[in-house]
Amino acid sequence: QAQLVESGGGLVQAGGSLRLSCAASGRTFYTMGWFRQAPGKEREFVAANSLGGGSNYYTDSVKGRFTISRDNAKNMVYLQMNSLKPDDTAVYSCAAGAVIGATRESEYTLWGQGTQVTVSS
Repeated sequence: QAQLVESGGGLVQAGGSLRLSCAASGRTFYTMGWFRQAPGKEREFVAANSLGGGSNYYTDSVKGRFTISRDNAKNMVYLQMNSLKPDDTAVYSCAAGAVIGATRESEYTLWGQGTQVTVSS
């Protein structure tokens, strides 16, 4: 049975960096993405990577600071987060699906359990 397991969250000061990892097992997905949900807010798209050219997609608020990457041999996807801000504090979830460039929750069919990222000011 396919599943996604995230790791790498934690507490970091503003301006710092974290790298989230997501291990996919059971199958390879065309698109892997990251979403986040802050307290009291709806879950939002952060970044995605689609195979077949390695195209990356980002929400505007993280462009230039976050980088999504994949290791296809290990079936892993990563989210390198630099210049973190308190507004980046959220539970970050890995997601997988088959839609190229997917940015909406409904386009993803498998979700991880989430990992907490807290950025202190």
